[in-house]
Amino acid sequence: MEVQFREFNPFDVWIWLEFNTIPSLAEKHYIEELFDSWFLLGKLGGFNSENLQVQEAGVEISYMEYSQEMAGQSMMAVMHNMGDLEYEGLWGRCWFDLGTSDALAIDILVNSFQQLSAELVTIEKLIIGGQNQDWPVPENRYEDGFYDDN
Repeated sequence: MEVQFREFNPFDVWIWLEFNTIPSLAEKHYIEELFDSWFLLGKLGGFNSENLQVQEAGVEISYMEYSQEMAGQSMMAVMHNMGDLEYEGLWGRCWFDLGTSDALAIDILVNSFQQLSAELVTIEKLIIGGQNQDWPVPENRYEDGFYDDN
């Protein structure tokens, strides 16, 4: 699976998937579950690189002391909104407002799609950001069914 980055605005980003064949309903379900799960973790602040206490502890975490104080001092890092996943021919896309979530979220999404592509749904290309000339994006997301759920 090829990974490309285009113009990136974390508050207004489209994520594009190009398939080798039109995805089946089962394949679409896997993709939707991945995006939904990723967004839920982001909405709950899971992608906060200021609080990676376990990662920073290293390999040995037995009896590790977890600091609630350190966790509470980190800046909130939450995603704000997600659009509907859309399909057109060999393409799929989804819009996100990643809010203050960290770039760690993008790495986790790319890693997850790489594994999904290797095991379940063949994805030719994952594109983060930008637009697709063959499939224009709406200029006003709020008129086209997007809304702020906060």
